[in-house]
Amino acid sequence: MTATDTWRLADIPDQAGRTIVVTGTSAGGLGHHTALELARRGARVVLAGRTESKLAETDRLIRAEVSEPRVERLVLDVADLASVRRAATEASRLGPIHALVNNAGVMATPRTRTADGFELQLATNHLGPFLLTGLLLPQLVASGEARVVAVSSLGHRMARRAPLGDPRDTSGRYSRWLVYGQTKLANLLFTYELDRRAREAGLPVKALAAHPGFAGTHLVANGAVGRASGGLASILGGATRAVSQSGAAGAWPTLMATTADLPGSTYCGPSGLGELGGAPQVVTSNALSHDADAQRRLWEVSERATGITYP
Repeated sequence: MTATDTWRLADIPDQAGRTIVVTGTSAGGLGHHTALELARRGARVVLAGRTESKLAETDRLIRAEVSEPRVERLVLDVADLASVRRAATEASRLGPIHALVNNAGVMATPRTRTADGFELQLATNHLGPFLLTGLLLPQLVASGEARVVAVSSLGHRMARRAPLGDPRDTSGRYSRWLVYGQTKLANLLFTYELDRRAREAGLPVKALAAHPGFAGTHLVANGAVGRASGGLASILGGATRAVSQSGAAGAWPTLMATTADLPGSTYCGPSGLGELGGAPQVVTSNALSHDADAQRRLWEVSERATGITYP
């Protein structure tokens, strides 16, 4: 594909024989719709999410639309490094993995410290996926042609600097939207650095990123009021859906990054005005995301924080 080509669901090739792990697959969200379309085209899809009940609901919804899908479940809370390690151990049964879609995320949550002592948004949106990718890297390499896809956001443009400080230092003023922007910038810094390192090491792994534009999922409403339901969250959710594209359409850029014939370090997003919606195409991230020094330093901070050293 060229940088100006738009993409459609019909462009997804046959996925039979491919094992794809998708994180954050709550019913109705971007991960659910990503997994659904991959299963529809024959992939063995591994639904990874925080609770067995949520995984079972998404599994049920996929089976209602796809005849005899190859769907498996993996309990994973990316905000908890111990859960990430347990899930990676359980995932060893999967054999070679052809794609890992790091979709799970939170948006603009109130200041919260995780069990590991990290700020919640950084832990969920970056540190957990960083650890998971590193632990699954041998299985990705074993596939012979793997992809790691990070789901970033237009919000990365809000960040004025990369999150390069001590991830356990949660003191000082907290702006949840600016922190969200930093974590979405981290997704891109990680993607570009992973792709460069894999290429230099001669590994058969490409790293790409995508953003959904403005998609009307529960994440938007919950981000505005914390992890809430009912009341204000319901009102905001209705308002969001009225002015945004659907969760299904929001998943298209991720599906493009996961399945289209694209080089590593490609960023996919909607082609419409302001990249808020429309058919996906190759888009451009901000200058800060291409800062090679910031990419390297974030990688080093992330290895120290998670305790993993990539080969």
